[in-house]
Amino acid sequence: MKYIFFILFTVMTNAAAQLMLKQGMMSMGPISFDGVNPLVKLLQIVFSPWVFLGLCTFVISMASHLYVLSKVELSFAYPFLSLAYVAVAVFAYFVFREDLNGWRIAGIACICVGTILIAQSGRGHEDQTASVTSDKIGTNEILR
Repeated sequence: MKYIFFILFTVMTNAAAQLMLKQGMMSMGPISFDGVNPLVKLLQIVFSPWVFLGLCTFVISMASHLYVLSKVELSFAYPFLSLAYVAVAVFAYFVFREDLNGWRIAGIACICVGTILIAQSGRGHEDQTASVTSDKIGTNEILR
């Protein structure tokens, strides 16, 4: 649990990136490739300010996630990324006035409960490594 800050940082930067990408695509209006070189259009999309900032935020999120993966078990860290769905739904409701109906709220509640259960059930990689190391030391002492 000592890496929970980094896990939540990964979740929040992932959600922030999604919101920036949405803002960027809304500011560009409907996308059409008619009569335009697709590569030029793709570059226009990627280098529009909000989209570019969102992509950069994704890079930060991925770097944070890689750090987390070096410290804790994948089966512990990865489910926390589902909290990005929760953050995006809540922030999209306030920022973009998107619908947050009963079904979505029920889904958000299920995600939160599942994440709490996973958080309570898992140990970090460093804890497991220490346990395995102490078990090996104990076995070696018995063999002597």
